Amino acid sequence: MTTAAPLGNNTLSPTNVTTKSQEEILYQSSGAIVAAIVVGLIIIFTVVLLMLKTYNRHMRAKRELEPTSTKAKTPPTFGQNSSNANQPTTVTIVPVDIHMQNR
Repeated sequence: MTTAAPLGNNTLSPTNVTTKSQEEILYQSSGAIVAAIVVGLIIIFTVVLLMLKTYNRHMRAKRELEPTSTKAKTPPTFGQNSSNANQPTTVTIVPVDIHMQNR
């Protein structure tokens, strides 16, 4: 039968313990603060995006469920003569020859 020998002193000696300077602690805490701010901004943008998406969906459904107007749209009249309002306005485009004479 064998027995294990005791390992001896289990306490850590001061040479094995690494002490962090105050500057290192500040760097680590500032990194954690920046990470928290970034995560917070991502969460805020996600919430705003979801709100806009829901609003857009709601407004689209509202527009699609609205009854369409049964009135026929009439073109605006450009004078007091109502007989001209019944005739459709036509636009005639005439091509122009732009060639210049050589002198």
